[in-house]
Amino acid sequence: MRLNYLLLFALAFFITQCNENAKNSTTAPSVQYKKIPVKYLQTKKDNVVDDYFGTPVKDPYRWLEDDQSEETKKWVIEQNKITDKYLSQIPFRNTIKKRLTKLWNYAKFSPPSKVAGKYYFFKNDGLQNQSVLYVQDDLEATPKVVLDPNKFSKDGTVALGGFDFSKDGHFLAYQISEGGSDWQTILVKDLQTNQLLKDSINWVKFSDISWYKDGFFYSRYPEPTSDDKLKGANLFHQVYYHKLHTNQSEDQLVYADRSHEKYNFYCNTTEDEHYLAISVAESTSGNALIIKDLTDPNSEFVPVTEKLESDFSVIDNINNMLYILTNEGAPNQRLIAVNADAPSKKNWKEIIPESKDVLRSISFIGDKFFAHYLHNASSKIVAYNTDGSKAYDLKLPGIGTVGSLTGKKGDTEAFFGFSSFTRPNTIYQFNTEDGATKIFKKSGIDFDSDAYETRQIFYKSKDGTKVPMFVTYKKGLLLDGKRPTLLYGYGGFNISIPPRFSLVRSLILENDGIYVVANIRGGGEFGQQWHLDGTKEKKQNVFDDFIAAAEYLIDNHFTSPEHLAIEGGSNGGLLVGACMTQRPELFGVAFPRVGVLDMLRYHKFTIGRAWSYDYGLSETKKGFDYLYKYSPVHNVKDADYPATMIMTGDHDDRVVPAHSFKFAAALQAHQMGDKPILIRIETSAGHGAGKPTDKVIQESADMLSFFFYNTNTPLN
Repeated sequence: MRLNYLLLFALAFFITQCNENAKNSTTAPSVQYKKIPVKYLQTKKDNVVDDYFGTPVKDPYRWLEDDQSEETKKWVIEQNKITDKYLSQIPFRNTIKKRLTKLWNYAKFSPPSKVAGKYYFFKNDGLQNQSVLYVQDDLEATPKVVLDPNKFSKDGTVALGGFDFSKDGHFLAYQISEGGSDWQTILVKDLQTNQLLKDSINWVKFSDISWYKDGFFYSRYPEPTSDDKLKGANLFHQVYYHKLHTNQSEDQLVYADRSHEKYNFYCNTTEDEHYLAISVAESTSGNALIIKDLTDPNSEFVPVTEKLESDFSVIDNINNMLYILTNEGAPNQRLIAVNADAPSKKNWKEIIPESKDVLRSISFIGDKFFAHYLHNASSKIVAYNTDGSKAYDLKLPGIGTVGSLTGKKGDTEAFFGFSSFTRPNTIYQFNTEDGATKIFKKSGIDFDSDAYETRQIFYKSKDGTKVPMFVTYKKGLLLDGKRPTLLYGYGGFNISIPPRFSLVRSLILENDGIYVVANIRGGGEFGQQWHLDGTKEKKQNVFDDFIAAAEYLIDNHFTSPEHLAIEGGSNGGLLVGACMTQRPELFGVAFPRVGVLDMLRYHKFTIGRAWSYDYGLSETKKGFDYLYKYSPVHNVKDADYPATMIMTGDHDDRVVPAHSFKFAAALQAHQMGDKPILIRIETSAGHGAGKPTDKVIQESADMLSFFFYNTNTPLN
């Protein structure tokens, strides 16, 4: 994550500071909880062997890939029984759930967005399963409910996805998903009558909603068969236009490419609805960009770039000039201006050049570009005039993360959310002309932020690369090598992990524990090269960085292997799976969540093939060689593995649960020690987005209970 902390003093000075802090602390109390016996399910093994370039590879649990079979469903039920039985014997499980529930029970707000003169924002009263969309005529008016996702379903498992307002504020088009699935349905609400229209658009996935006149553009796939709904490959993405008050069957096909079945298309209109921009992508990095002049009914799509080698994102336009954020020729990104009437590369004009800090995003608000940089993995906002000259630095309340900037072209006021590891999200209002900032809404959480501190430490990885990590703990805590510590990482897809407040991790801090985030390679904290150095045949760098973070924490007496847990989700689940199979003795507890764990077959399910930019493919000899070397499912052997709770959802159609199923079966069969290997399979849940609050609290209570129990941590 990110902080500025001036490259934090030398290690010797840091250790001295820790000793100073120790004067006001005590040695970590010791406790030894009794072992809870686990009787594993004897998972059936099939004699399935694949040949990869002359290498036979066994896949005995292939049958678990069929999530619709009665045999797999029975396996899921039995595994959950084993996990539930174990967790029910942890004496403080309910205590943790009560504390989490108390912490969670405070009002949470999003920054307001102005649409047609009205202010829209989300609010959760505290324990509502889903946040509610409200509107105010002005900032002092009484808020009114616009959309309450809690009424979508009784159990809160139908969630709100992406949404967009028509330019005149008359209509709201929004996506909903069921049970955590990536499949979405688009519905439309008339905001003047407060009634839903009959319009319903199905089989939408990985799509924006972009209004134009009396309808909107969106992207979808063909309707899948019932058996392939949650695991079938997603092919032939297409862009459509839906006109209000018509059936989906009448929607106009706007763009498709039948020669590239794996391409995805993401469409956006400029704020003035002058241009339609379509990004064409095959993987998670690099896209072509084509544009269409919507004011001319005879206009054709014109390419800005046809190569899929760099990233291009349209920010907005001024007349016929499009402003585009790109890393083409600038690994840390830059802003360019492209004349829509002559968009060839020779006519591009640089507005904001590349800098040493990574330029993550740009918002066009008022008459300025607000550039969101990462400086040592922490947010920095700079306002620029449209000619690229610097206007001012937006003053932030400290070292942390700006979650979002809301505001539009011509607005003189804007808003942003800010948080850090110790500071819950706070909403700020600022003047776009001079950057004057004030608090708009403050958190009311029952948590003493001032009692904790965060340090940024740079440590050396296996190859000598300096890698930063953020370490957060109670002020004055004695670092005696016995503190329960949770080390979190992701390391992929150019995604940065900045300093953000976590209700769940705050319980670790309250119980004299340590929370650590390592900003390892593969992420986007230090630009394109940092990302590329953790991809394909260099993916082992990511695992080495994470392992080196663990070794640093142990060597410098923050914790010890028996008190150290590792956690990661999705690509981070792969991180945990690879590290625990490579260095099982280094960790006491492991939480691989919704992980990509079968690296030889990940590309065969849903959108998996799009991840090949980071991972490569086992279909090539080179790809097979390095994937097979670290693929967690294929590298489980007889060993004393850490206490492990694999976590997934039965409706996860991003990273199908078969990854977790196969990894759990293999670990249980090869566990030589007495530490538990469990799998927690959430029902009616997917990859994580839209999960109702009650499920999140219970899942978090289970994870923390497992963590504290298996690190022998006494609760305060």
